[in-house]
Amino acid sequence: MSDVAAHAGVSHQTVSRVVNGHPNVAPTTRERVLRSIAELGYRPNTAARALVTGSTRTIGLVTSHINQYGPAQTLLGLEKAARAAGYSLGVAILDDDSEGAMREAVDRFVAQSVDAVVALSTYGQAVEALGRFRAPVPLIAVQVGHDPVHPTVWVDQEVGAALATRHLLGLGHRTVQHVTGPGDSLEARGRVVGWRRELVSAGAPVPDVAYGNWWPSSGHAAGRQLAARVRAGRRSGEPVTAVFVANDQMALGVINALHDEGLSVPGDVSVVGFDDVPEAAYYTPPLTTVRQDFAELGRRGVQSVLARLRGEAFHAEPVMPQLVVRASTGPPPAA
Repeated sequence: MSDVAAHAGVSHQTVSRVVNGHPNVAPTTRERVLRSIAELGYRPNTAARALVTGSTRTIGLVTSHINQYGPAQTLLGLEKAARAAGYSLGVAILDDDSEGAMREAVDRFVAQSVDAVVALSTYGQAVEALGRFRAPVPLIAVQVGHDPVHPTVWVDQEVGAALATRHLLGLGHRTVQHVTGPGDSLEARGRVVGWRRELVSAGAPVPDVAYGNWWPSSGHAAGRQLAARVRAGRRSGEPVTAVFVANDQMALGVINALHDEGLSVPGDVSVVGFDDVPEAAYYTPPLTTVRQDFAELGRRGVQSVLARLRGEAFHAEPVMPQLVVRASTGPPPAA
């Protein structure tokens, strides 16, 4: 920094103000300093800065299942929001969702002197472990649902499932089948609750769920079961004409299985997914689905971190999902 000051013909303090983005520097002086920084190849010494300020301007992110669309997009949203706030994001990806793995990752970040830790997990054991942690830095949970004790940010899964179910009932379907995600996923559980609550509220029958695991192959297997229900419903006079699938990847498998069984979408069965993956608009037919705003989720997660670092209260409202209507849904077929 002293070299930059000498090269630019300014004081050490002026260089410090420019580097740290302080507004009270004349534009011509700022430009001269920035030019010297570029010519000399100056980079701030983050270790030295941390010793002076007590802050590494780093947030640790502990996550798992990053090969799935939701966690991957949430990670991207958090990284973008952290970068915009002047922080870098360190990532630890868990091999399993055990309490031990979660605690070890948090402790490792604390040892690296991060300013805060964000825990992103939607699976039961790891989420339950978060409630028992007492980290020496702010610990923010993302996508675990509302917690009155610990600060969390989340997308309201129950509302999203209700939107999907209400849409299908509003088209005239007698009831709505459901293909759920894995039983240990809090997101999957929330979607089951929202689907069932909407059916009960409408006075519609609540059928048994078909179980999936987020991947298209499990959706295909569930779609074969659904096709059998469609045929049985035609014989019994209780038609099966609509299904809400807990994510878009399984919905792709369901649509494919229905096609294999000689059924059309939405002519015979209307299908709604969840997530709005980029490919959803190009399915055959284009998929009606529930969109999660992962960018907003990341922004609120970083807002919560910054509020904790400033010693301020931050009461996050859930991020509300949005129904995106495309061609995979329509009225039930005529009797």
